[in-house]
Amino acid sequence: MNFSHLSGLIAAPFTPMHQNGSLNVELIPSYYAMLKKNNVKGAFICGSTGEGVSMSTSEKMKVAEAWASCANNDTDFMVMPLLGGTSITDCKELAIHARSIGLKAVSFTAPFYFKPANVTMLAKACAEVASVVPDLAFYYYHIPVLTGVNFAMYDLLQEVDGVIPNFCGVKYTHEDFMDFLSCIHFKDGKYDMLWGRDENMLPALSIGAKGAVGSTFNYAAPLYYELIAAFNKGNLKQAALLQQKSIDMIRLLGKYGGIATGKAYMKLIGLDCGSFRLPVKNMDGDTFEQFKADTEKINFKSYCSKLA
Repeated sequence: MNFSHLSGLIAAPFTPMHQNGSLNVELIPSYYAMLKKNNVKGAFICGSTGEGVSMSTSEKMKVAEAWASCANNDTDFMVMPLLGGTSITDCKELAIHARSIGLKAVSFTAPFYFKPANVTMLAKACAEVASVVPDLAFYYYHIPVLTGVNFAMYDLLQEVDGVIPNFCGVKYTHEDFMDFLSCIHFKDGKYDMLWGRDENMLPALSIGAKGAVGSTFNYAAPLYYELIAAFNKGNLKQAALLQQKSIDMIRLLGKYGGIATGKAYMKLIGLDCGSFRLPVKNMDGDTFEQFKADTEKINFKSYCSKLA
């Protein structure tokens, strides 16, 4: 299968919710416009950041349709839904739906309840899903911290190469730089390796990463493009300082409870995506004010994404 390698920043969008927890897909056109304004190259929807595991199949379809209606005529912007992983049947249904609405790529992660016993079984699961959309780019989402499935992606590439024609690459959300580098070099760079740890972008760039998927690109894309520019100019000291800004920003995610803090950052840039669904804990009003004060200490507004 011929495909264009992805490069630049691809955001992992939050799924907008109303205060009652229902989908707020009416916000997605504004969300898309904001990402475009900040030079983001795509949207990896319904993933971890997008609460895909907390959504029904029909809800994932509605979210995909909303993004497709915005971006299908935009050849410079890739929308890629995460199909899921636990139910192969649901994943196949979602993949077929993605093709029916005009999307060009899908992603799949490891089954994480009945886990694959080895990398061969993981490859078979990938092949089962990829086979129903042979004309779409198929990506594997490697995030062992959440799935508990931690096979080397170099081994997966060996299993799928020549077996899954539309297998195009891996969204790599892990810290194994040895494995990542080996995947970059596999078959002379045949597969797309999209880096997925925003706080480690600089070392990933140093070993050849060209594209990245991340949640903080939603609200701080200018910071990362400045980091990439500094790296490309050979100004490693400046690039390291910019990476530290990213780390300072990401540390607040942990301080205020984790993934839901990302929606608080979105609220600060003017795009209120609501709250996360249970069992994720959200901030109360007083905590948000404390969080806001901490973002002022790190000068977040100086490098945050801007609304269209």
